[in-house]
Amino acid sequence: MDFSTAYYSIRHSTLFDKLVRLYIPDHVYNWLVYYFQGYSNCTKYENNTSAFADISASIIQRPAIAPASYVVHASDLVSVIAGNSLCDYADDTYVIIPASNHLSRCDELDNIETWANHNNLHLNGAKCVKTVFSQTMHRCTIHPTAPLPDITGVSTIKILGVTVSNKLSVSDHISYVIRSCAHSLHAPCTL
Repeated sequence: MDFSTAYYSIRHSTLFDKLVRLYIPDHVYNWLVYYFQGYSNCTKYENNTSAFADISASIIQRPAIAPASYVVHASDLVSVIAGNSLCDYADDTYVIIPASNHLSRCDELDNIETWANHNNLHLNGAKCVKTVFSQTMHRCTIHPTAPLPDITGVSTIKILGVTVSNKLSVSDHISYVIRSCAHSLHAPCTL
């Protein structure tokens, strides 16, 4: 699942409400509040400059703070059907639904859409994809599922930077890495 401009859409007040529930020490919470407050923005066009406006929604994209803040923000996004899983890594969200629960797909998507709307996020249907994983060693019949609105079916998916096929193979990824290494070594070998 892809949320459009996730880091820029998160309200500070919502993030702080979720941080309070973590029972972190007061001085750490206060430092985080201080860290996110006090930012403003203005626009300059030709010789005109707008007034400064306080920024009340956005996670500053610094390596240590942004991914962890997003994970805290998304911590209350949970599956509505037992057996299904939602996995987050930074701003990437994966919905894992076993074959036995394939009829719950729309319920899970509705849950995610409701959560996103409540948390000032928007699902980007153009970047959301689905794949059906199966093992080639097991001769089982995969029943085609009804198409999902705004979600394209694909045969490979990139998970945390690794390309995985719907047959649970990473051979495409390995081939890509080997080609990249060969290109990187071509110039030094030529010299």
